[in-house]
Amino acid sequence: MHIEIQRKAEIPLTKQIYLCIIDHIRSGLLQEGEQLPSVRDLSKQLGVSLVTIVKAYKKLEEENFVKSVQGKGTFVNKETQGRVDTQQNMLSFNWQLSVQDYLPRSQFAQFHFVPEKIHLSSSMIDPGLLPNRYLEREINQVISENPKLLSQYGSIQGDEQLRFAMYEYLKGLEVPTTPENILVTSGSQQGIDLVARTFVGPGDVVVMEAPTYPGAIDVFRGRGATILTVPVDNDGMRVDILQNLCDKYKPKVIYTIPTFHNPTGAVMTLKRRRQILNIAQSIQSIIIEDDPNSEIYFDKKPPVSIKSLDQYGHVIYLKGLSKTLAPGCRIGILAASGSIFKRLLAAKSNIDLGSPLLTQKVILPFIKSRKMKDHTKKLRTALKVRRDLVLDLLSKNAPSEISWIIPKGGLNLWITLPSWIDSNHLLVKSKKQELTFLPGSACYAVEHENHHLRLSYSYMNEKLLHQGITILCEILQSEILLKKKQNHSPYF
Repeated sequence: MHIEIQRKAEIPLTKQIYLCIIDHIRSGLLQEGEQLPSVRDLSKQLGVSLVTIVKAYKKLEEENFVKSVQGKGTFVNKETQGRVDTQQNMLSFNWQLSVQDYLPRSQFAQFHFVPEKIHLSSSMIDPGLLPNRYLEREINQVISENPKLLSQYGSIQGDEQLRFAMYEYLKGLEVPTTPENILVTSGSQQGIDLVARTFVGPGDVVVMEAPTYPGAIDVFRGRGATILTVPVDNDGMRVDILQNLCDKYKPKVIYTIPTFHNPTGAVMTLKRRRQILNIAQSIQSIIIEDDPNSEIYFDKKPPVSIKSLDQYGHVIYLKGLSKTLAPGCRIGILAASGSIFKRLLAAKSNIDLGSPLLTQKVILPFIKSRKMKDHTKKLRTALKVRRDLVLDLLSKNAPSEISWIIPKGGLNLWITLPSWIDSNHLLVKSKKQELTFLPGSACYAVEHENHHLRLSYSYMNEKLLHQGITILCEILQSEILLKKKQNHSPYF
C-alpha cells in the first residue's frame, strides 16, 4: 500500500494517512477483509512516530472503515465498500500486499460502469440520444473506401483532417488555436494525464476546485502532487481564496472546469475567468481548462473560455467528444501553444504513439457537417427535459432538509444532504434497490466531505429517471424520519 505524505503541507500527518487509507478503501485498492500494515511496519515505512499511526487507525475504526482484532491486526470492514455481495476469499492472494505499488487512489473507476439497473453515477449520455446509425454507416464506408486503414498507424499528433475540422469547430466556440497546436487524445482523461506526466512531479503544487472531477484527482494524486483546494460557489472557483494560496505556494498547475462545473454545475463568471488568468500570468503557472460540456446549455450561452482570453500560452484547453458524440471512439483534443505543446506531444508519443486512426476517420465527416450542430441542438433539448423532470420530482418528493443546485447546462445535479447523512452509506442502501449515484466524497481531494452526492440525469431514460429519483427520495425520507425518532428517544 503506497501512502504519499507531504511533510511541508499544512495538513497534519495523521490526517494525511487517514485520508489516504480511506482513498485506498473507496478505490477498491484495499478490499474487505484485507489486513492493513501493522502500526510498527507502517511507522517504519513512512518514517513517522507510532503515535501518529495509532491515531490514524483509531480514527478509521471510529468511523467504521476498519476493525482491529486483538492479537491479529487491523482489517478493512465490509460495510465501507458499498458492496451487497461478499467478495471472493482473498486469503490466497495476501502475499500480493507485500508488492509495493504507487496508486494512492482510483475512485472514479469504481463508479464509472456499474451493474445497477438505474445508473445515475457517471455523466454519460443515453446511447439513444447519440448518432449511432450515422456512425455505423461511416465505419462501413470508411473501411470500404480505404480497406488498408486498419493496417495503418496514424500520426502521433492526430489525423491532420480531423485537427483542421476541430480547429473550425473550436472557432465556433470562440476558442482560438490552429491545427498545428491541436493534439488528438484518447478522451479528455488522457489529456489530463498527459499534462500531469509532463509537468507534475512529487511535491509539485496543484490547485483544484473543491469539489471537482474525481478522475483528475486520481491522476494528480498518482503523480505525488501536493493538492491544494479552492471552494466553488455559484460563480465558480473562489478567486479570493485562490489568490491567497497562490501568493503563498505558487502552484505549478491550476485545474479548473469553469463551464457547467463537474460536479456542481456552476458557471464561472467572465470576471473570474479573467482574474484566474491574471493570477496564473503573475506566477508563471499553467491553467488546465477542462471543457467537457460547454455546448450543452439550457438557457443562454456560457461566457467565453479562459483559453480565448489567453495571449501568452498559459492555458491548456481540453475538449472531449466522447460524451456528446461517440463514447466508443474515445476521442478528445488538447489545444496548447509554444514549448508546452511540443512537450505534451512528446509525452503522447511515449504513451501510445497516437490515438487509433479508424475512430478519428469515423467521426471526421460528422464534425465537418451541419449534422454536428443539429445533433448538439437536439441534445440540449432532450437533456433539458430530463433535468426538469428530476428537478420537479425532487421538489415534490425530497425532504425539506435536502438542497440542490439547479444546473444551467451540462449533465449533473449536485445535492447536499444534512451533515449527519453519509452518502457512501446511502449508496449501500440504494444499491439494494438497483440504484446508484456518485458519492460526493469521491469529488474531494483533501476535504473529508460525505454529505453530498452527484446525480447524472443524462444516461437513463425518463421512465427510469422517474423511478430512480422516487426511490432515492423514499430512502432519504426514511433516513431523516429515523433520525428524528432517535432524537426524541429517551435513550438517545
